[in-house]
Amino acid sequence: MDKIKGNMTNFWLCITKGTIFSLCVVMVSILIFAFIVKWASLGENIINAVNQIIKIVAIFLGVWVCLRKSSDKYLYKGMLVGAMFSIFSFLLFSILNGSFSIDLTFVWDLIFATAIGIISAVISKILIK
Repeated sequence: MDKIKGNMTNFWLCITKGTIFSLCVVMVSILIFAFIVKWASLGENIINAVNQIIKIVAIFLGVWVCLRKSSDKYLYKGMLVGAMFSIFSFLLFSILNGSFSIDLTFVWDLIFATAIGIISAVISKILIK
């Protein structure tokens, strides 16, 4: 019984570490990109594309951090890191923006982040071997 409880604790600790790492990466990246946008005249399409790339890289790095020591249940871990990243980044940026509204964009972002988490888990599993 203690082994099962320990495994579940390690599982959720891994998810938490990966999610927090992803959030830190995205916050630093967005801050750096904001300085670049301030100095350069970038179109809205470029800004949206770079934001998506930042999300993908942040989720991948979070999944990699989660899986580097223990790659068992890697698809579940990748899926959960992606989903938790989406939820917590939505909450964080809603607080920073001062408005909180769940709409279809959030749902698509959650689906996107979850899919990226699964894909990142497969790639990380291959790279960690």
